[in-house]
Amino acid sequence: MKGEHSERAEGTAGRLDGGGSTDPATAAFIAHRNLLFTVAYEMLGSAADAEDVLQETWLRWAGVDLAEVRDQRAYLVRITTRQALTRLRTLGRRKESYVGPWLPEPLLTAPDVADDIELADSVSMAMLLVLETLTPTERAVFVLREVFDLGYDEIAEAVDKSPAAVRQIAHRARAHVAARRPRGTVTPAETRDVLAAFQRAIETGDLQSLFDLLSPDVVLLGDGGGIKQAVPRPIVGADKVGRLLLGGLGKIADAVSLRPTQVNGHPALIIRLDGELDTVVAARIDDGLITGLYAVRNPEKLSHMERETALRR
Repeated sequence: MKGEHSERAEGTAGRLDGGGSTDPATAAFIAHRNLLFTVAYEMLGSAADAEDVLQETWLRWAGVDLAEVRDQRAYLVRITTRQALTRLRTLGRRKESYVGPWLPEPLLTAPDVADDIELADSVSMAMLLVLETLTPTERAVFVLREVFDLGYDEIAEAVDKSPAAVRQIAHRARAHVAARRPRGTVTPAETRDVLAAFQRAIETGDLQSLFDLLSPDVVLLGDGGGIKQAVPRPIVGADKVGRLLLGGLGKIADAVSLRPTQVNGHPALIIRLDGELDTVVAARIDDGLITGLYAVRNPEKLSHMERETALRR
């Protein structure tokens, strides 16, 4: 839930971005803010929690003697990582009582995110779900090493481990992710084509065309957070998923519209109900077929679909 703390975080970030202060600490924080947000978001899968982490990072950074800091970027990343690790453990406890499947918070991203293939891959809904299967420390090490290319010594300081331990954790995390990530590289154009065909099948009620797009073992996850109705558990199999989608949307076809958009650096779909944003649908595609569908309906997770979020490495 997005609380008072998160709202204060966004307010502080907004004031900082406005350039109202020119002191060195503020200037450094502003210069690296998008990077720090990306680090926190990749570790947490939640924009609201990432904003809170940035607020906590700023409060600690404001009290640092800059004369003692050799590398401001590394120092800020270290603070952010430590705060994100603390919040990640709290978030894990919250997820245990979450109603239904938990999905990452989708972000409306600018086209330049898709241009950085490694960044776009690392923030995709499919990859964030893979990262959810890592321990907090494994996730931090993987993100800092594989996405942001930090050295083992820097990562060791951020996660309070020895460089040798970090190397072992990185190796273990890489193997874990490699076994679960999408099997091949899918271009944005290929994803757009598949989603366009998916949209046509839904809009025309063409069940066979929909089946042709779905992998036999496709998985549908829905996140309503107990606020909006969503599938309470994963739905597996092309027949079940296809019939559920057409059956559910077919009943309200006159009120539903589907539109393509860019979410987490990848093509996705927005579903509007009576003109209001209702659901964000992202997809995982392997070998030309949809193997994962991720439908986020929880309204508390859709606030970052109103404006583009800048992500940076």
